[in-house]
Amino acid sequence: MKRITLLLVAIGTVLASFVVPPDPAPAADPFTRTTLHFKVTVGPAGDKTCDVVGDVYVPAGASAARRMPAVLTTNGFGGSKDDQAPMAAMLARRGYVVLSYSGLGFGGSGCTITLDDPAYDGKAASQLVSYLGGSPGIAFRDAAHKSAAPALAVVQRDARDHRGVARADDPRVATFGGSYGGGFQFAVASQDARVDAIVPVITWNDLSYSLDPNSTTQVSGVSTSVPGAAKLVWALAFSGLGMTGDLQNQQVPPDLLPCPNFAAYVCPALITAGVTGYLQPAHVTALRKASVASYVSRVRVPTLLVQGQKDTLFNLNEAVATYRALQAQGTETKMIWQLGGHSGAGAPGEVSWTDPAAGYVSARVLAWFERYLKGRSVSTGPEFAYFRDWVSYRGNAGPAYATSAAFPVGQQRTWRLSGTDALVAGTTPSAPGSRSLLTPPAGLPTRLDQMDVLGGVLGPITDLVTDLPGTSAAWSTPVLTTPLRVAGSPTVRLQVSAPSAALTQRLGPLGQLVLFVKVADVGPDGKARLINGLEAPVRIPDVTRPFTVQLPAIVHQFAPGHRLRLVVAGGSLNYRGGAVATPVSIASGSAQTVTLPVVP
Repeated sequence: MKRITLLLVAIGTVLASFVVPPDPAPAADPFTRTTLHFKVTVGPAGDKTCDVVGDVYVPAGASAARRMPAVLTTNGFGGSKDDQAPMAAMLARRGYVVLSYSGLGFGGSGCTITLDDPAYDGKAASQLVSYLGGSPGIAFRDAAHKSAAPALAVVQRDARDHRGVARADDPRVATFGGSYGGGFQFAVASQDARVDAIVPVITWNDLSYSLDPNSTTQVSGVSTSVPGAAKLVWALAFSGLGMTGDLQNQQVPPDLLPCPNFAAYVCPALITAGVTGYLQPAHVTALRKASVASYVSRVRVPTLLVQGQKDTLFNLNEAVATYRALQAQGTETKMIWQLGGHSGAGAPGEVSWTDPAAGYVSARVLAWFERYLKGRSVSTGPEFAYFRDWVSYRGNAGPAYATSAAFPVGQQRTWRLSGTDALVAGTTPSAPGSRSLLTPPAGLPTRLDQMDVLGGVLGPITDLVTDLPGTSAAWSTPVLTTPLRVAGSPTVRLQVSAPSAALTQRLGPLGQLVLFVKVADVGPDGKARLINGLEAPVRIPDVTRPFTVQLPAIVHQFAPGHRLRLVVAGGSLNYRGGAVATPVSIASGSAQTVTLPVVP
């Protein structure tokens, strides 16, 4: 029980925070901070009333005669309004009115967790935008909504929203937040044309991919036509935090059964996926409904995407999917790949909320607000930037960031699978031969060493690739004589032979072959290490046909003396694998390839 409690506490810390520990605040603050309760109505019919608790930061000197722009922000999953205090205080010192609130179902706010569904979290946030715009009857001093708070009359107003509609309660406002606090931004921007800019940090594109990824059969962005392999550890995290959230918030949920504190479909979806190994079609539909992938066409305001390289929950490919969709429709969008994410801390000099200029990412965030809220002629930075952990620097992490005027970056470089367990490039012929593996039954793992980032709670974690004998196949390059630097998503093209799976796949997803594809760095000691814990599950709809695997993007240097290794495994500790033990063989040849985006 003690370990489970520690696990949930650690999960909550990871999900609620997304960069670095808060900076200490100065002794005297030139702003006021007032806690209020907000009465909002949500749901498709707008017939569900919720109490939302939030803190309003008003800079000294703000008044009806001297109005200032606003920022709306909320917490990550399992957190509260207090998590945003360092950032909110920094913005208030710089002339921004800030409303930091606890999302629905968290931190003292009522109603259930709907995973940032626009009909719920989007509508709630839209009414908070109305409060910032001066609307009365929304803010109260008490949770019972009996003692009305004065209307806010200090936020700058716009003459028209982004659809050209004139409204008296249209504030100059941007949004900010990480993880769950990133999802709400897309939800409210899709609902409310008064929002002027958004900065979603380490968040999702499609929750069905986040929780049940398939790295093949992708039809749009990261969304797939075939379910993937259910994430076991992260599903436990969401379930545990949602179920304990009521106690943490001193709430009594109105729906004790079947799924406390969640929208009714969430827990059944996670439980069913844990048993079968994949999400059911109705659950995929529900999760996509709460995802920007399904309504991105309604998001039209300037968007700064910040995603983490160390992230096994929402990997870099999710930000890429959102970036490409926004760019395709002409929405102003830029993207940063910082180091820190849900599965590891950021680098020094990436974020500072005491002095944003001291952090590369925090400076970019502040510049985004200065440009789109205050209208100042400041640079918002390059189109694309990514942190390189092999570059030394002091202070601000800027020198470690490579920048580009376009995305993607790099030149594609391809290796072929050879029968000698080698990856060969150029004109080197592929030797004939094949490698075999056996997938375990009942979705069992083939290695027991690393439980995502959460393994650190239960014991030491390792990034070593140590699949059990006979459960994986691997191919490696010769020892590198020069650095091999990668920034982007590796692509693997495979054709497997699995006669028994060719029969069972007629049963649908339950009978389809599931494999796990990963790229590893082999050091001079001969040990292979997984890069940021990232691997690509694939549920193959038809093993008689070749298929393409789109691995999670990485930023990594394979140093001289190291080797690049491609590994295909039959199981994973962090995912639910295939239901049936299946013999698999993979032959060498020019059609079996791994391709990497190589940068200078």
